[in-house]
Amino acid sequence: MFVLSQIEHNLPMPPHLLSRPLVDAIKAELERLFLDKVVANLGLCVSVYDIRSVEGGFIFPGEGCSTYKVSFRLLMFRPFVGEVLVGKISGYDEKGLHVSLDFFSDISIPGHLMQYGTARALDGRWMLKTEDGDELYLDLDDEGSIKGDGLGLLAWWAADEEEGEAEAEAEE
Repeated sequence: MFVLSQIEHNLPMPPHLLSRPLVDAIKAELERLFLDKVVANLGLCVSVYDIRSVEGGFIFPGEGCSTYKVSFRLLMFRPFVGEVLVGKISGYDEKGLHVSLDFFSDISIPGHLMQYGTARALDGRWMLKTEDGDELYLDLDDEGSIKGDGLGLLAWWAADEEEGEAEAEAEE
């Protein structure tokens, strides 16, 4: 889910940052450029992990800043294909669910992307109606992934496992 990506970048350093120690100024500028941004084919930048090397300090004609060739690593959030993420429901409205993954809190799952059979109940909560006619509610602070078959709140599956264990003990 989290990976380190090494990048080389020609970084123009604004003059107002040059009063700080160079490594601190470079890190501040890298965070401004990359932090909380999606980098194509890498993922979402969570933090600047470290700075590996700094070269240069060249001032190009017509520019009022020095440019450094910086090699650094970024900590990226990039879920693997097929990876199931578990989040907590932090809220809901008529459009869908709001979910927190501890390190992200602004995730929205629209109603049309939830499992077939998911609908809003009269009290405004979202629920999944099973083939058996059971209504499984999605409540605040519940954990689970909602997208595909076999996924849902962790509490739903824990209850099924307990029933299965009780049935297995009864058969013995």
